[in-house]
Amino acid sequence: MNPPRSVEALYRERIDRMTIAERVQRMAELFAWSRGFVARQVVAESGPLTSERLKWEVALRHYGADPTARSMIQRMLARASR
Repeated sequence: MNPPRSVEALYRERIDRMTIAERVQRMAELFAWSRGFVARQVVAESGPLTSERLKWEVALRHYGADPTARSMIQRMLARASR
């Protein structure tokens, strides 16, 4: 009898069977999910924001660790209305 495989092994096996197009689609869906998750966190903390302001607040959370990106995003936030 074969020992049970780990969840990680099953996951890797299924990912390995995906085509490149399926992997890219999965990545895009996960990225969209993560942006939505962060957007909900921002709204929960800050209250309602304009769509433009929310977009830049989410970008700041995603890319704010990079000083150059942070600077550019902060300039856009300064222009965005609440």
